[in-house]
Amino acid sequence: MKKVLIDCDPGIDDALALALAAGSATSDFAESANSLDVVGITTVGGNVDLPLTTANALALREFLALGDVPVTPGSAGALLRHTVRAAAVHGSTGLGDVVLPAPRRGPSEGHAVDFIVETLRAAPGEITLVAVGPLTNLALAVRREPRVVEWARGLVIMGGSYTRGNHNPAAEFNMLADPEAAAIVFEAGWTVTMLGLDVTLTATVTSAVLERMRPLGRLGKELLVPASQFYGVVTAEGGPALHDACAVAYVLDPSLFTCVPAVVNVETAGQFTRGMTVTDFKIGDRRANALVATAMDVQRFWDLMLGTYEKLAARLG
Repeated sequence: MKKVLIDCDPGIDDALALALAAGSATSDFAESANSLDVVGITTVGGNVDLPLTTANALALREFLALGDVPVTPGSAGALLRHTVRAAAVHGSTGLGDVVLPAPRRGPSEGHAVDFIVETLRAAPGEITLVAVGPLTNLALAVRREPRVVEWARGLVIMGGSYTRGNHNPAAEFNMLADPEAAAIVFEAGWTVTMLGLDVTLTATVTSAVLERMRPLGRLGKELLVPASQFYGVVTAEGGPALHDACAVAYVLDPSLFTCVPAVVNVETAGQFTRGMTVTDFKIGDRRANALVATAMDVQRFWDLMLGTYEKLAARLG
C-alpha cells in the first residue's frame, strides 16, 4: 500500500479528496496497487479558518471511517501577509450544505509541522506528502528540518497553474493564500508534482456523474451530492471541478496524467501577479524542480473516483 500524509484545508473538494483516500484504504483494495495507507491528516487555515478546517477534518475522519488516523492542526494563517479565505465558494463552515455528525474525538496534541517532520523522520522514503491547501505547514517543516525533502517519498500538490488563475487572473487560490510558503516549498530541492488548474478544471461533476453518486447510500446522500451541488451548477455538459481529488488520484494512478518537467517559480512581489506560478518548460541546463500536469484522462479519472466511492459506500452503508 502507498503511504500518504494529507495536508488539507477542508473545504468541499478537500472532503471529496479525503473520501477518495478513505475509499482506497478499504479492505477491497488490500491486494491492489490502487490502495492507500493514510498515516495522518494535517490541517491549515485556507478555504476557511483553522478551527473550521480542523473540525471538518475530524468530522470527515469519523464519517469516512478512517479509524484512528491522527488529525493534527497546523498553521492558522500565511507566513507574512494578510489572510485570504474562500468562504464565498465553500460556505461559511467550509462544507457548504453538508452537515456531518459532530466528531466524538478531538485532534491530536501538538502542531502539524512537528507531526510532518517526525512522521517522515520515522519512515524515510516511504511516505508521499499530498498537499491540497496553502503550503504553510510544509514550508515551516522544510525550514525546521531540511531533511524532510530527502525523507519524503514524493510531494504531490493541488495548486498553481501554468496558464491562468482562479482567485484572480494570475493566481490559483492555494498559491495566493501563502505565496511565500509556496516559494519555499518549490525552492526546497525536491521535485514537486503540481496538479494545477490546467488539469483540475477538467475534473468536472456533470449530471451523469451526479446520477452515479445518488445511489451511494449515506456517502452519496450526506456528502457527495450536497457537496457537488453547493460547489457549482451541475449540467449535462459540465459542473464544478473537484480540484483536490486530482492530487489523491495521481498518487493512486499516475498514468491518468501527462506531466512535463519544468522550472516553477512563485511570484511573491508582483502587484497584479502575486501568487502566480511562473512555469518554464524550457529548462536548458537547469534542474527541473517540478513535474507539471498538462493533461488528464478524464474518463479514467471518473472511473477511478466513482469505482472507489462505490466501494466506500458499501462499507459505510
